[in-house]
Amino acid sequence: MPNAPTQPYPASKRETLPSATHATPGAGLLFLREDELRAAQDMLFFALRDLNGPADTILAELKFGRAHHRCLHWIGRKPGLNVGELLSILGITKQSLTRVLGPLIHDGYVAQTPGVKDRRQRLLTLTEKGATLERQLFETQREKLLTAYRDAGGPAVEGFKRVMRGLIGPGGQAYIETPKPARVT
Repeated sequence: MPNAPTQPYPASKRETLPSATHATPGAGLLFLREDELRAAQDMLFFALRDLNGPADTILAELKFGRAHHRCLHWIGRKPGLNVGELLSILGITKQSLTRVLGPLIHDGYVAQTPGVKDRRQRLLTLTEKGATLERQLFETQREKLLTAYRDAGGPAVEGFKRVMRGLIGPGGQAYIETPKPARVT
């Protein structure tokens, strides 16, 4: 008679080494081998390249890059966020943000207003032009995400979300848990 599994899920539900004792969570799981972790790293690289490629083309026509896309994305997701919060989300220096945010403001994609309580604070929102561009960039990625999610199915999507959350540090967790819908100023 075979030994009872020591994990709550039967081995048929996971990829495991046949001789694994499962003394610790994840022990013996095939996807934890170095070659599998490197394959995951490779897949992330190609997924990001292919997901961002069409958006990169649109951005290049405007003489913008991925940093501009990231700013548009987060300003659209959190209208009224301040510059300090955007710096924290993006994990870049103030000097780098100035190089990216300046053209977005100058070209009319982002509006900057002083804070209500603290006039030194700079609150950022997308203009109608900025919201249109952000939506266009999202649409280039939407179909690829939609197809991948549909092909994978619900349980796989939930597993993917757990893995992605595990890759995100504590600073990013707060931003992915409660995003606000985009607003136009």
